[in-house]
Amino acid sequence: MSSDTAARLVESMRELLWERGYTGTSPKAVLQRAGAGQGSMYHHFSGKADLAQSAVAATAAELRATADAQLSGHGPAVDRLTAYLRREREVLRGCPIGGLTQDAELMADPALRAPVTETLAWLRSRLAAVLAEAVASGELAPSLDPEATAAALVATLQGGYVLARAEGSPEPFEQAVAGVLGLLSAFATGSSAG
Repeated sequence: MSSDTAARLVESMRELLWERGYTGTSPKAVLQRAGAGQGSMYHHFSGKADLAQSAVAATAAELRATADAQLSGHGPAVDRLTAYLRREREVLRGCPIGGLTQDAELMADPALRAPVTETLAWLRSRLAAVLAEAVASGELAPSLDPEATAAALVATLQGGYVLARAEGSPEPFEQAVAGVLGLLSAFATGSSAG
């Protein structure tokens, strides 16, 4: 068994978790998607939960890297934040991390829940840091609460996914992002110390 097989198993589990959730994903489906033999999962992982933990951790790491790259770029903090909120997403598939919170079996397992909880907390913290930077540079008014606003931004994104999936259209997600950016613009000062 090669590490290539393990990587295919992790990637297949990642895809299936996003499509079906943990409860709806069987080991057989993972093996079929990966094109792997019946014993290969147990050669590399102790079982479905162990494989899922690796898959969720990989998805969480990818989400963090993508978000951090956008939020850490050059230019005014509000521009970076806007670019992050408006970036291309597979809206109708939902959030690959946030969507897992709807899976009762996954959330009941502390080891599987941990990367989900940690990633959402990291995102709130990272957004709060960018908002604090915007306040410090004079882009946003000092009355803006970075932590509360970051929580509202994450809630808007997650809720936007739910609304879009319910309607079968990305439009509600786009409206939610436009709405929260409109609310944020009320704190714009029109100046920047940067």
